[in-house]
Amino acid sequence: MSWAIWRFLAACLVYWLPAALVTASAQPVEVPQSRTIEDLLAPPPETIEIVWRVENPFRLFSDSADTEMHRATWLSLSPEQQAVNPVLAAERALASRHGAGWATSVSEKTCWDPERNIYACEPGKWNYISPEEHVVVAELKGIADAATVRCQWLTAPAKANGKRGEAIEQPCNEPARLGVAFPEGAVIEVEIGGRKIAVVRAKVEDLFIVGMGDSFASGEGNPDVPVRFSRERSADYSTNGKDQDLNGFPARVGPWSSIGDKAFIDENARWADQACHRSLYSHQLRAALQLAIEDPHRAVTFVGLACSGAEITYGLFLRYKGHEWVPNPPEYSQISAAAEAQCGGRAVEDKALPEAYHMRGMVPELQGNLVLRECPRQRARKIDLLFVSIGGNDIGFARLVANAVLDNQSVLRKLSGWLGGVYGTSEASERIDLLDERYKALNRAVHYILQIPWDEADRVVLTAYPPLSIVGDGTQVCPDGRAGMDVVKDFYLSSSRARSGVWVSDKLFRKMKVSARAYKWTFVDEHRAAFFGRGICAGYSGDALNSADDLRIPKMVDGKWVPYNPADYRPYASRQRWFRTPNDAFMTGNFHVSQSILRKVLNLEALSGFQVTLAATYSGAFHPTAEGQAAIADAVVRRSRDVIERYARRR
Repeated sequence: MSWAIWRFLAACLVYWLPAALVTASAQPVEVPQSRTIEDLLAPPPETIEIVWRVENPFRLFSDSADTEMHRATWLSLSPEQQAVNPVLAAERALASRHGAGWATSVSEKTCWDPERNIYACEPGKWNYISPEEHVVVAELKGIADAATVRCQWLTAPAKANGKRGEAIEQPCNEPARLGVAFPEGAVIEVEIGGRKIAVVRAKVEDLFIVGMGDSFASGEGNPDVPVRFSRERSADYSTNGKDQDLNGFPARVGPWSSIGDKAFIDENARWADQACHRSLYSHQLRAALQLAIEDPHRAVTFVGLACSGAEITYGLFLRYKGHEWVPNPPEYSQISAAAEAQCGGRAVEDKALPEAYHMRGMVPELQGNLVLRECPRQRARKIDLLFVSIGGNDIGFARLVANAVLDNQSVLRKLSGWLGGVYGTSEASERIDLLDERYKALNRAVHYILQIPWDEADRVVLTAYPPLSIVGDGTQVCPDGRAGMDVVKDFYLSSSRARSGVWVSDKLFRKMKVSARAYKWTFVDEHRAAFFGRGICAGYSGDALNSADDLRIPKMVDGKWVPYNPADYRPYASRQRWFRTPNDAFMTGNFHVSQSILRKVLNLEALSGFQVTLAATYSGAFHPTAEGQAAIADAVVRRSRDVIERYARRR
């Protein structure tokens, strides 16, 4: 123990003990009576300070250790990475440590209730949406030999009129966990021996961020828990044993006896929301998470509602049941669900809007009995940022992709309902010309239903779609071929059709940019250039440097796996391509349905091999990988920081 501490303890004895006892016990230590506690502290009192941070800033994660994993990863990045691409750099670092992806261990510990389709951490409680306090971790800096001194921590609400809160006494070197009222904050004080040595006002900035949109927003292609494959077993999809193209596929682990039986389906990939294929890897969630962990005094309440397959009409305005069959699909449209979240368990009103949003018949889907949920203004929690990715399905993105990658003789063209149909540039271009009326309807709902003030329209953050098939410096497209698509013989990428698709995509991009400018939304497009050279065909079709960049599907040939064992496949490994190929989709999501559904819905009893097609398409083919989502998130973060700072200056 240092001499300063001995003197401090002696001073405390002089202050507390009876005079006669002090005289007897304090003789070995001479402490001048003029000395105060401040004199005994080293270093000088002006360097003593309370440093605090929110314990669990990303409130969607119910376990603060999961948030801390991301915060610690971010802190380990270089200054350049933190400034330029923190989400992408962190995703790569985490992927190197978690073979099946970091979300596997987090997926069961979130404040999303899949049974009730609401955001809540505990049944019957709404304190996720409307927190009354945040737990902060506070530390005292500037006391030498702090481990040998005891501090008393006190908190009081900022508006407590001098009232002191509950005291916590512990060694001065230990962090203190304290409750801070929201939104008013609290005053935190530290005392030693009854004397106040430090004080700080702690006020947490809790951002309410809502995410809406389609499959690019939901994180399609990146399940929280991907499938696992057997090291020895292979799967045969041929019904007659003669079609060798359907034999020797990677087989799931587990006690299943036939493809599509209950044990097989129980091992399907798992998502934060199964119906919508909403993922923890979504760029909307990753952007919200990054905004939470980079400011120690900030928390984020995130509500993600994006759903794979959603349009502005069926999805945002009208109920859409999602991408996958589940017993409890989404009950409301995304706009109504956002209004429900704003109310945080308080009464929501149904609002009939038969004439407000169909734009004089230009959006016919919204004519008739349109009813949206609305939270009364006095009860609604204000949205700080509204992340939106929408428009691709409105123009038929899936149909356009299908046109580019399906062989002319493909059976999928006959079953086009599963892929949304097939058409070319003229049909897509016509739909783009009508898209602005849908954006106009959405803009009205943002202000009237979700109550974002008209003069704060930049809180709406619209994200552009990344280019799918661009290679090289951005002037070339993927060549003809089946690279990355040999899982199903129906696939064959046409370079000329892909180039036509790029033209349509560019036209969509320009339309989105013009609409965002017209409605004063924040438009995010900086990530598009980062996807050059990382399109759907980036990788190797033979002798790949590593299995992650191998475009081939592993198959069992003469008792051996070629080109690699599927059990070694790592869905979240860093790779050159930032889009899931059909081969990647089979290896990551491996979507199958029960044989009974296959027979009942599709009447395909003689075509069980269609399960391979489902596994290669409905598993997220042609959607960004986790790295791609992270790159988009970085762009969203950069623009969101500007919006947050702009409104912080107004306060």
